[in-house]
Amino acid sequence: MKFYLLHPREQIVRIMNRIYNNKMTTLTGGNLSVKDHNGDIWITPAGIDKGKLIANDIMCVKADGSIVGKHKPSSELPFHKSIYKKRSNVKAIVHAHPPALVSFSIVRSIPDTNIIPQAKRVCGKVGYAPYALPGSEKLGENIADTFAKGYNVVLLENHGVATGGTNLLDAFHRLETLEFCARIIIQAKRVGTFSTLTDDQISFFDQRQNHLPEFELTEHSSLERELRSQIVDIVHRACDRNLMISTEGVASARCEGNNFLITPSGLGRRSIDIEDIVMIQNGKREKGKNPSRSVLLHQAIYEKNPAINAIITAQSPGVTAYAISDQFFETRTIPESYVVLRDIPKIDYGKQYNNPEEIAKVLSKNIHVLLIQNDCLLTSGKDILEAFDRLEVAEFSANSLITSKILGDCVKIDNAQISDLNERFFLD
Repeated sequence: MKFYLLHPREQIVRIMNRIYNNKMTTLTGGNLSVKDHNGDIWITPAGIDKGKLIANDIMCVKADGSIVGKHKPSSELPFHKSIYKKRSNVKAIVHAHPPALVSFSIVRSIPDTNIIPQAKRVCGKVGYAPYALPGSEKLGENIADTFAKGYNVVLLENHGVATGGTNLLDAFHRLETLEFCARIIIQAKRVGTFSTLTDDQISFFDQRQNHLPEFELTEHSSLERELRSQIVDIVHRACDRNLMISTEGVASARCEGNNFLITPSGLGRRSIDIEDIVMIQNGKREKGKNPSRSVLLHQAIYEKNPAINAIITAQSPGVTAYAISDQFFETRTIPESYVVLRDIPKIDYGKQYNNPEEIAKVLSKNIHVLLIQNDCLLTSGKDILEAFDRLEVAEFSANSLITSKILGDCVKIDNAQISDLNERFFLD
């Protein structure tokens, strides 16, 4: 679906639904707007349930100042207008009060987006606007002045966050990604200290290793069609379960031989459909499509490990807290965690770009899950469901570990109990 072809009313309703359902705003909190090519501003109404918005609720503030619609426009209209006035290239604005970012705003600190490579590229530098009365002209001036300095993401002191973009999806992706960063950092601080990436390390992400030679895909087997649907279903479920967000997460599945299907680059994960999935055949990409930037890593894993038929990489907050910290992700906590995950090695950052074959060698019949420093969790399986199960169990396990720290020291399953589990579940 081409989101930009939707009417601004429908765009606003769909994005607000995602913000509300992902618990990034409350019934009356937050507001969105889109500036039309003729100068009209489409904006959410004041005082209307954000969880049940319909297209007819969206207000239009005409370029001449007249108002069209059955409600009042958002009380924050002044700051939307101020931003559009100061930044002609901003065509959409998202404002919300997501809990993790509010936590940062009330301690007057900005989340560090250098914790994972995608975040810095999506958000850019994050600005900061001093407090002013909500709905006031002064608040509009403070926010717009910060946007005027070139920021597309602005943390609002003791308030929330505002993001802008060339379209509403662009602005939403920045909100979602920064909130994800904030959640990861909060979890990581509960674990211990955490590391960030240098600009040189982040530049690895810009390498266009997914620009493979193209081939024309003329036939679609039943297996391929089934796998496309499975990948889409799992990616959507991962988004719904807060294991992936729009800008982060990759899934692939082996087709025939070493050929495989993989999610595309540059598309919001929640919007991916079966026709967007990219076939990789004999080292070539399906014509007209760009696979994930991690395509060479997935390719190396399939070539080295014939028993692996599916791979998922994701940056779910609990697990990623361990990916960016110096603490060991302990899986010997409950039987399910150990049986599903086994022990999880941590791979140095950069190898996923510069030496994917070395990562492929680490996976084996005893190692199905890897942590990549300051990047992601990688899970593999005999099929996409097994890989997804490992992702879910890893996130649940990480959250339990983090939460347990306020209760006392973790007591691991002992070696004798591990031996019993190995004998029960892993010996042929």
